[in-house]
Amino acid sequence: QLQLVESGGGLVQPGGSLTLSCASSLSPLNYRAIAWFRQGPGKERAAVICFNSVGTSSYYLDSVKGRFTISRDNINNTVYLQMNNLKPEDTAIYYCAIPRDPYYCSGPEGDRYLFWGQGTQVTVSS
Repeated sequence: QLQLVESGGGLVQPGGSLTLSCASSLSPLNYRAIAWFRQGPGKERAAVICFNSVGTSSYYLDSVKGRFTISRDNINNTVYLQMNNLKPEDTAIYYCAIPRDPYYCSGPEGDRYLFWGQGTQVTVSS
């Protein structure tokens, strides 16, 4: 059973940066597609960005383009979400997820993703 563990969330001021990590302890993340979702207070879960098995990123939220980037560290079996110029509207629980098709980004629909982490809270506030 593949397990995903997110970390790196916290409280940050507007304009600040955070790097979220998604690690798997049971199965390598190498060459798997992986996505980040978020769910803000009172909002539905939304896909943010996806990284396919060959390293191509797909953005699902226009509001994070130019501010968020996704990357993979194959040595440490971890995927990162670098978030810059954070805004209060970025406040959410952030989840990483692996799609049912393990190699290709599967779009923004959550039901296309099979494995989920427990989430990490990001709060952007002054």
